Amino acid sequence: MKQIQQNDKVTLIYTGKLENGTIFQDSNESEPLIITIGNLDVPPSVEQALIGMTEGDHKQIRLEPDEGYGPRRKDLLQTLHKNTLAGKMSPAVGMILSLKIEKDGIEHHLPATVVEVNDDTIVVDYNHPLAGHNLMIDITVIAIEKSS
Repeated sequence: MKQIQQNDKVTLIYTGKLENGTIFQDSNESEPLIITIGNLDVPPSVEQALIGMTEGDHKQIRLEPDEGYGPRRKDLLQTLHKNTLAGKMSPAVGMILSLKIEKDGIEHHLPATVVEVNDDTIVVDYNHPLAGHNLMIDITVIAIEKSS
């Protein structure tokens, strides 16, 4: 029986949930998740949990924020003046904006979620939406392709 090892290509059914049951990522047999162990296609804790599993095995994994998308960081909140936004945009809470950030002379586009709208300003959050959450991962191994 094949057991998952480093560098194997693994086909999974994968469901990621918050502790309250909200699903944030889901795959099924018709559209499975295909990863290569060692490429960090999933968090390292999930890869480690897969090592040694065989086809048909099912496992539930709980990830602390540090094992998933990290803790929420207050320094990733930024207040912007509305007049700095392009065009006639009307920002609303929950809207995700692509904002230009310059770092080390290189321009990057980063997603930021609008968390507060005031008369002249908005507050955006650059944290990943799953940062600060405990994550529950259900995985079922469908196939293992051994590395050559």
